[in-house]
Amino acid sequence: MFNEIDLTKLNRVIFSDPKKDSKYKKGKGIRIQIKNNEVIQFELFTDKQAFHYNVSFDDLINFLTDTFNTYFNQVEIETEGYTYRYKLTSKGHLLSNKKKNLASIITLSNNRKKDYLIEEGMIVEPLIDLGVMTKEGKVVKTYFDKFKQINRFLSIIDDVLKDEKKDHLNIIDFGCGKSYLTFIVYYYLTFVKKIKVNMIGLDLKDDVIKKCNQIRDKYNYQNLNFEIGDISLYQPKEYVDMIITLHACDTATDFAMYHAIMLKTKYLLSVPCCQHEINLQMKKNTIPLISKYGLVKDRMCAILTDSIRANLLEYCGYDVSMIEFIDFAQTPKNILIRAIKKSDEFNMASLKLVEDALKDYNIHQTLHDLLFKK
Repeated sequence: MFNEIDLTKLNRVIFSDPKKDSKYKKGKGIRIQIKNNEVIQFELFTDKQAFHYNVSFDDLINFLTDTFNTYFNQVEIETEGYTYRYKLTSKGHLLSNKKKNLASIITLSNNRKKDYLIEEGMIVEPLIDLGVMTKEGKVVKTYFDKFKQINRFLSIIDDVLKDEKKDHLNIIDFGCGKSYLTFIVYYYLTFVKKIKVNMIGLDLKDDVIKKCNQIRDKYNYQNLNFEIGDISLYQPKEYVDMIITLHACDTATDFAMYHAIMLKTKYLLSVPCCQHEINLQMKKNTIPLISKYGLVKDRMCAILTDSIRANLLEYCGYDVSMIEFIDFAQTPKNILIRAIKKSDEFNMASLKLVEDALKDYNIHQTLHDLLFKK
């Protein structure tokens, strides 16, 4: 099935539409370089975990075939020249198409913005270890979206700090994962902005935390620590100036926001993900026009969830903006909630908007439950 594809030119793979009994819900693969060898690194996701496989080009057809046939009904494969799509219908028919991929001929230098805070050519050691850059500081082509995401996040941090002179910041990254942003935020604030930073990355995965601490030790980043911990239970030992959450899943975002509110944290930067809570409560007859379509219902519930969160932050004295984090074409999970603590006064109008919505839709929401102990 995949023999028609020149897999030596593969850029990325996206698996979707899991089979009925599949243990994996989605999957993706990207081309990376490990030492002197290029491989395709796959991430296959269950509801709670991600499993990683580094597949050589010799084994690639077998891996693609086995994964597609066993776990998924749809796969998209992008190469330097074309995008191929395969879909298995409910009647067992295989549909396929091939489309010229014009975007793939655009070079990295043509895409690079002049105002990046971390430029290509800069030697940023953790980004080399994490596979985003080569030893020469060149951005690895398949990580260019990640490179743009990192710079976008740095520009947002730069913006929230621009009107205040800071010589010290305590920061927590809740759900840090592989810690691309944790490392680069620490690097940028410490070595570029010359701010003394104490930073903690928190995640549930032991192997991820172990690797991040190894990278930390390699570069002697003394004030950066990675810990195993549950966001909902974590108790900081000192005041936290900034809380970061990037794609903390479902209600984990609410617990991170609750910590920020209770600690009166000055800055909160959150990119929510997997907003299932309200979606699971929303009945099909709630808004028949919308809720009968699964995809539309999912996006509406995500927007409703984040709007409730933003208004609850406003109720607690935060100045809140909801901004586009990265291009929608990369992921629909592209809204960043930026909140800056401005007041200890409660904004009752914002709370009323939330409580009216909860009543109208007959739902509950975790951040509201935490604030009002329901």
